[in-house]
Amino acid sequence: MVRARPAAALLVIVSLAAAAGPVGAADLGRYLDPATAPFIPIPEIDLDPYSGTTLGLIPTVLHTNAQDQIDEIIAPDIIRNQYFGWGSRVRVFGFPSVDEEWMVVGGGKQRVEREFDARFAAGELRQQAWSWSIEAIYDRSGSPRFFGVGNASLLANQSNYLDDQSRLDLAVGRNFSPALQLGYLVRMRYVDVLPGVLPGVPSMTTLFPGELGIGAQHELQQRLTLTYDTRDSPVIPHEGVRYLVYAGVVAHVLASSVAYSYAGAEARGYQPIGRDVTLAWHVALRYMPAAKDAPFWALGSLGGDLSVPGESEPLRSDGSDRYLDRNLSAGGAELRTRVAGFDAFGTRVTLELAPFIDLGKVFADPGESPLTHLHSAAGLGVRAIASPHVVGYVDIGYGQGRGAVFSGINYPF
Repeated sequence: MVRARPAAALLVIVSLAAAAGPVGAADLGRYLDPATAPFIPIPEIDLDPYSGTTLGLIPTVLHTNAQDQIDEIIAPDIIRNQYFGWGSRVRVFGFPSVDEEWMVVGGGKQRVEREFDARFAAGELRQQAWSWSIEAIYDRSGSPRFFGVGNASLLANQSNYLDDQSRLDLAVGRNFSPALQLGYLVRMRYVDVLPGVLPGVPSMTTLFPGELGIGAQHELQQRLTLTYDTRDSPVIPHEGVRYLVYAGVVAHVLASSVAYSYAGAEARGYQPIGRDVTLAWHVALRYMPAAKDAPFWALGSLGGDLSVPGESEPLRSDGSDRYLDRNLSAGGAELRTRVAGFDAFGTRVTLELAPFIDLGKVFADPGESPLTHLHSAAGLGVRAIASPHVVGYVDIGYGQGRGAVFSGINYPF
């Protein structure tokens, strides 16, 4: 499955550098001061449960508007990954207003991996009658894992596959009010699951040769979503709720090589506790009434660090897609606590600490209780926030004898 990670921990690292102040020689200090430096040299350290260790440098340029809010980030990098060698990416993020955003990310490594992601969204605040977005993704990733299907899939059955995927998403929302929206998504996706490339990890095509989804498949997916949203911000919420119900279908008669249907519901809530603390929680259910011809990459997914409604839920002790099955239940909570705030790089930056807990399971029988045999993870998140557009995070989770470190942009939920 595609997991676009445009600028891992970028703002967290920037903020910690700013909080610490210039270090070392005067020349180094000048590069940490945007008033005198052509760019901000940010070290990149990314530890992913599947992708391995990535080290590099991100020479970053931040632009702010008259209100001292970030309206553009330019962040190319040069990196080295332990599996795929040297590489480079170009990232540009734009925030023309609180109601619009766009991004372009592209790059590759010496071996195997390539990526491109471009997105534009308008009507984020739902003040007008319509909201819409378009996103195009190409991702060739050599790190995904498959452990088998089911809530009790074994770690010993870990396998690797090469995921070569292209996707175009078009989304339109009819806003009946700023809180109530009916949305329609159409997704055109091509997925080619190829033999694994990681040394020392068995290939999925060898360990699970008959699994549905191996090889080249294409789909035309359609989804309807009804959303009730009273959050005070779509990116950095402090209070309010978001409830949504959705249903989607992929059918052979609609020019797809696979077929399945799914439906579900999700709720998120944000409760301020004093001035500097927010209790954030979420619960989710996803069922697949028709899954006989569903590829493994379309099943409900538990694992990783992000909640994607209708697709996957976090378990921050394991990597993405650790547990897969036709049905899914999940929940979790964070106590987001502001611990520092300061002016840096032309904007106001806030640092947060967030102890968290994740719970969830996947299951085949729709009659099974969604509250039994739950996997769990707990940990601590470190976040840097530049309102109203940007959240960078590093989340450290532990559960069932395993730990993981995740980094990226935007809150997990």
